Amino acid sequence: MVEKKSLNFIEQIIEEDLANGLDPKNLRFRFPPEPNGYLHIGHAASICLNFGLGEKYNAPVNLRFDDTNPAKEEQEYVDAIKRDVQWLGFKWDKELYSSDYFQQLYDWTIDIIKAGNAYVDMQSSEEIAKQKGTPTESGVAGPYRNTPVEENLALFERMKNGEFNEGEAILRAKIDMQHNNMHMRDPIMYRVLKKHHHRTGNDWVIYPMYDWTHGESDYLESITHSLCTLEFKSHRDLYEWYLAQVADADKIQPKQREFARRNISYTVMSKRKLLQLVQEKLVSGWDDPRMPTISGLRRRGYTPNSIRKFSEIAGISKRDNVTDVALLEFCIKDELNKTAPRVMAVLDPIKLVIDNYPADKEEILIAENNPEDEAAGEREVPFSKELFIEREDFREQANKKFFRLKIGGEVRLKNAYIIKADSIEKDENGNITVIHCTADLDSRSGSGTEASKRRVKGTIHWVSSKHAVKAQVNLYDRLFKDEAPDSHKDIDFKQFINPNSLEVITALVEPSLLTSKPGDRFQFQRKGYFCADTDSTSKQLIFNRTVGLTDSWAKEEKKTATPANDASYDAIIALAGKYLKARSNEDRAELLTQIEPLANKVNKEVLATKLNDAIANKDVLAGLLTLKYIGVNSTDEKAFISKALGMKNGAIKLEAINITISDANLLSENKIALEAILADEKSPFIKEIIETALA
Repeated sequence: MVEKKSLNFIEQIIEEDLANGLDPKNLRFRFPPEPNGYLHIGHAASICLNFGLGEKYNAPVNLRFDDTNPAKEEQEYVDAIKRDVQWLGFKWDKELYSSDYFQQLYDWTIDIIKAGNAYVDMQSSEEIAKQKGTPTESGVAGPYRNTPVEENLALFERMKNGEFNEGEAILRAKIDMQHNNMHMRDPIMYRVLKKHHHRTGNDWVIYPMYDWTHGESDYLESITHSLCTLEFKSHRDLYEWYLAQVADADKIQPKQREFARRNISYTVMSKRKLLQLVQEKLVSGWDDPRMPTISGLRRRGYTPNSIRKFSEIAGISKRDNVTDVALLEFCIKDELNKTAPRVMAVLDPIKLVIDNYPADKEEILIAENNPEDEAAGEREVPFSKELFIEREDFREQANKKFFRLKIGGEVRLKNAYIIKADSIEKDENGNITVIHCTADLDSRSGSGTEASKRRVKGTIHWVSSKHAVKAQVNLYDRLFKDEAPDSHKDIDFKQFINPNSLEVITALVEPSLLTSKPGDRFQFQRKGYFCADTDSTSKQLIFNRTVGLTDSWAKEEKKTATPANDASYDAIIALAGKYLKARSNEDRAELLTQIEPLANKVNKEVLATKLNDAIANKDVLAGLLTLKYIGVNSTDEKAFISKALGMKNGAIKLEAINITISDANLLSENKIALEAILADEKSPFIKEIIETALA
């Protein structure tokens, strides 16, 4: 069964237009970046939307650079934008520039002046702003508003010829100074800018404003749907007014529609602010792996597919909102878990000596590259008497819950032997320098011996001392320590920069990584996902941490802010245990009447922790019975529902199914899982519920 996805509101608009007679052959979209900075993850939403519509409707998509401000635009940005769009996997139909239309825009402007709908104003910007009024007060006409047409033509010609300095004269559209939309109160059409343009050089000293240029460029390119972010919604009246001055009724006229921009927690999305970070050298450049730019994410190890998946899951909205950066991190972890080779790298090494292993012996062990991908194959890993392990994987003394190496305790070395720690060496300051161990030499992984099948609770990674390769590892973290760094009116957003956003260390890695190329991605076992940096070579390996295996930020927040328990939730867990043992529907119904008021009192942060830790049947059921009454909202809660659908216990499975089918979005997201349950399910009752929901 093919999963049908619901239409977003932009697709609904297009479908309505097609139903009302728009020929699908005339559909045409565009992605219109301004080349005044590098694209960021917010722009990726617009890229995926426009090019995704092109793919869905088999319609051409133009890449058009709105290059109307040479004071801020550079060829470097043009090249970076093209590179980013291509890297994301999209192909444009035509590469175009608003500067292609400068002459046409000028010619149309002359016609608008002749029609009495534009005039040259030589007031100061302060005077003009005062005359425009406020959203609650009408504007008033300035002294140049009724200048005769011929005089306006002459003044505009002088502007074009460079006879005015910057700021001395502007051309304004003559619309309505009393209009309730401030953008309609005689907006600027042209200003003097004596700057070199990256394409037209010094041919022009007057440049059209964005609002005047944008819609007319859409019209000239026969764009059907001009999609932009919500801040341009108030510009729509002006967009349509400008089109009315020049458009031929027989030709396609573009329709502007707006969607919410993509905002992400723990970062900023303003190109102006990102430029500040670059110019003030608070980051190494636009492609610094801590930056939310597409080039920064690429260098950090994100993939095109993960960014496209993120855009798909986050969706297109009509209202501004903030998407948790954890969703972006989930998308890359989910992909790399399936595709990234597992390798061993020790980030904080301490020496380990296997005393009963021959000093002159070396072995080549076979390691699986990725258990999630059989086609990934295997690799050879050298082993010897002296190894390095992670310092945190050993404790001289530890309690029963510490399942790594401790004196008298056993662990398995990944792909190798079971070892037991016997003694340690320390330096004059009391720091451990060497761990002495004994290996069970019959326990080598994969050897088929009885000892090799013996189970111990801990497995740790390692590298051979003789064969270890030094590598620079950049431990990148979130650039800002505040969830919304630019939301504080009286505090500069730069005050929230995370001082620990980059830690550079020297690690020891297995020799297979000597063949890695820039951009190659790996899972450093038990440590996280890493990417070979653009500057990495076989002589100097450099790896950037893409993301950890777990969300360290969430853990830290739980330590400092989340209470460990909640009386209401503890009561639900106890009732869930009774629910599992209940013999009748009446008993279960009675328990639910007790659970409902408790669910509405549960601390949401405690719930998040409990859902994450839930393994036992009663704990999982408690989570489900709580969500049954408060709803499923967060990404973690949705993931919990997906996990519950895969459990064997009938009561848990049924509760998860009922919650899923009661929510259209959950039903859509878990349709494949429900179909899988249906294929194997033996209970006629559960099968009937699923079949009815999927029908």
